[in-house]
Amino acid sequence: MKEYSESQTCCFTGHRASGLPWGTNEEDGRCAALKRSIAGVVEELYDAGIRRYICGMALGCDMYFAEIVGELRSRRPGVCLEAAIPCIGQEERWSEANRERYRRLVEGADARTVISHRYTFDCMEKRNRYMVESSSVVVAVYSGGRGGTFNTLRMAYKLGREIIEIDI
Repeated sequence: MKEYSESQTCCFTGHRASGLPWGTNEEDGRCAALKRSIAGVVEELYDAGIRRYICGMALGCDMYFAEIVGELRSRRPGVCLEAAIPCIGQEERWSEANRERYRRLVEGADARTVISHRYTFDCMEKRNRYMVESSSVVVAVYSGGRGGTFNTLRMAYKLGREIIEIDI
């Protein structure tokens, strides 16, 4: 993988499908609007010099982000999608359709960073820290409340990262 500086890198954090008003129904108009918003931000970041996009590969918004970056890569030169995988087997308890989507996205990524070879109580947090520490910009789909997205945003704020929030 080509070396990218922190200033050329952004990462993504967002709600899982269970935390979205439409759940897993990606045909919902609100989901389509969110995907357009994410695509607009990704395009603006590319125009600002971002080339490496790190995704935590969770269900929901992370997968939207990875697919959008993949589409950007097909149109614009120099785009790198990095899959930040919290642990081997992250997808084991997901539905077959979600496992297949996950595998397709991981296989299509330009780089893969595995944080832990097995699940640990803090592997998700370590994945999030890796993403934030590697990036100058954090893109977040956040509608309030505590949880992984909140904690990642708090970490980004403490580290002085630029934060771009996309409302649902």
